[in-house]
Amino acid sequence: MKNKAVFLDRDGVLNRAIVRDAKPYPPTSLAEFEILPGIKEALDKLKAAGYLLIVVTNQPDVGRGTQQKSIVEEMHEVLRTILPLDEIYVCYHGYDGESDCRKPKPGMLIEAAKKYDIDLKQSYMIGDRVKDVDAGYAGRCHTIFIDYGYCEPLNTIPDFTADTLQSAATWILLQDPISV
Repeated sequence: MKNKAVFLDRDGVLNRAIVRDAKPYPPTSLAEFEILPGIKEALDKLKAAGYLLIVVTNQPDVGRGTQQKSIVEEMHEVLRTILPLDEIYVCYHGYDGESDCRKPKPGMLIEAAKKYDIDLKQSYMIGDRVKDVDAGYAGRCHTIFIDYGYCEPLNTIPDFTADTLQSAATWILLQDPISV
């Protein structure tokens, strides 16, 4: 039997995004890096229900030369220390079209599916940006959009729209007859 996973975007899903002019940006320093309230508890519930928890994040500022890779890796070490994550996949490419790993392409999801024997059709992609929903859709996952009202229209309709990761986790658990 294949594994099931919840794929999680990082900024805006696990940690607070920096919002300017209704657009989200990643934190630029460890001092700005803040895990959102209730995240650990929501992930603990998903983990207890048998889901692998895998972060898939674009960090294009590294590829563009405006962020240090070491700072991003320090942020990921904080996530690994506090949250029950199985893996963190990062695309450091700066621009769309540079690689198959950069969302909205599903490359990171497909790579994780091969490594962990994941059934993508029984898995979920949670994100707060159009690229997250599109990557989940392209990877044939169920998609959950955390809507913060950014100035960014969606290309595809997500399976569920939530206001927090906690409500997304609750919805996932309600869909899964084994975890209820």
